[in-house]
Amino acid sequence: MSTPTVRAAIADAATRIQSATPRLDAELLMAHALNVSHQDLLLKYLNDPPPAGFDALVARRIAHEPVGYITGSRGFWSIEVAVGPGVLVPRADSETLIAAAVAHFAGSDGPKRVLDLGTGPGTLVLAALAEWPEATGVGVDASDTALAYARRNAETLGIAERVELRRGDWATGISGRFDLILCNPPYIGTAEELGPEVRDHEPPAALFAGTDGLDDYRRIIPDLPRLLAPGGIALVEIGWTQGETVSALMRRVGLDPVLHHDLGGRPRAIAAKMPRN
Repeated sequence: MSTPTVRAAIADAATRIQSATPRLDAELLMAHALNVSHQDLLLKYLNDPPPAGFDALVARRIAHEPVGYITGSRGFWSIEVAVGPGVLVPRADSETLIAAAVAHFAGSDGPKRVLDLGTGPGTLVLAALAEWPEATGVGVDASDTALAYARRNAETLGIAERVELRRGDWATGISGRFDLILCNPPYIGTAEELGPEVRDHEPPAALFAGTDGLDDYRRIIPDLPRLLAPGGIALVEIGWTQGETVSALMRRVGLDPVLHHDLGGRPRAIAAKMPRN
């Protein structure tokens, strides 16, 4: 009888996990069980015996608990973000906003002031501040739970002195101008169907925005012109069907919108700039 290996345990788990990325999910759970990085798992540990705790982690994933909640963290851009129940798990699609910001500021010193509306666990603002070490930022969220995670992440990343994390209602009470504004608001309609991983675990307040999914855009977008610094850019995540509608809301307040696509080729973010005179 052959000795069980990490490689075989991952392969078996991948056949039982029902998700868009079952193999990756199994690898991330195994790396967590071994307390090693994903890269080191693949390079050094595949022929080792599997740890005893792996099966329990797989059982939680089979029950549709998000991988980020099981492992306690999620990789995003160049940083690792601590997450858990009560906060939105960062998606790779949201990296579209950071990629667009990097392209916008290429050849310059980058943004000096960054604003993240609906910061959650600090995902976007902390990724931006890690990208531009001279920048400072403000992250706003209505959830005390999310802000607690954001503060923890800022401390872990050594960014706490460069970011102000405050409880708030979108841009209400925010003054001054920012070179980079980031926002990943709720954009799912209340009647839309969601898979159990999202529906049963992630906070509804971070997901749903009225019957058409546009309620929060209608509140956020009118504030962007007064908050954008000259030469600055606002980047707002959207659902893939919302590009034209959200662009129209931006044009209505005098902004020039440009659509950006994620790595899957779907509309994912809108960049808004003040028009040139």
